Amino acid sequence: MTDPITADADPSDGRDETTTERSDRNWDELLQEFRVLQTGTQILAGFLLTLPFQARFDQLSAFGLGVYLTLVIGAVLLTLLALTPVSLHRLLFRRHAKPLLVSAGSRILIACLAASSLLFAGIVLFLFDFLLSAPAGWIAGGAVIVVALGLWVVLPLALRRHGAVDSPADADVA
Repeated sequence: MTDPITADADPSDGRDETTTERSDRNWDELLQEFRVLQTGTQILAGFLLTLPFQARFDQLSAFGLGVYLTLVIGAVLLTLLALTPVSLHRLLFRRHAKPLLVSAGSRILIACLAASSLLFAGIVLFLFDFLLSAPAGWIAGGAVIVVALGLWVVLPLALRRHGAVDSPADADVA
């Protein structure tokens, strides 16, 4: 029987790496993606937290205030979710759990992308509602959801279907 630590993880994928090396590489790639996400979510949360100190904030309708508070909670929860892999890594450090971390991290990142698209749509809804009208807010927020789905779901699936990804092993993060 081949030792899974020293054997090539997938001899057919053109990489000469063990399962451990593959997990390390996948974890590093996930961390780079999380760094981008964490910066963006923290900036958005900070922006939202400054709004009550603006002169026109007291002109918000009850609906606008409800949307704003929902956005603040959403931004805080998204930031916490985006920081979750850090906590997982600390608590599972040196426990030989890297494949588990990679799998969980990948799922968390997908959840973060979904939550981000909702947060972006909510911010656009909030701004358009305040500056123009409620119908304009709903239309603009809905358009953001459609664009996010197109860029983050439809485009990758179309590229995968048309052969832009050489093999399932190359596309594998988990």
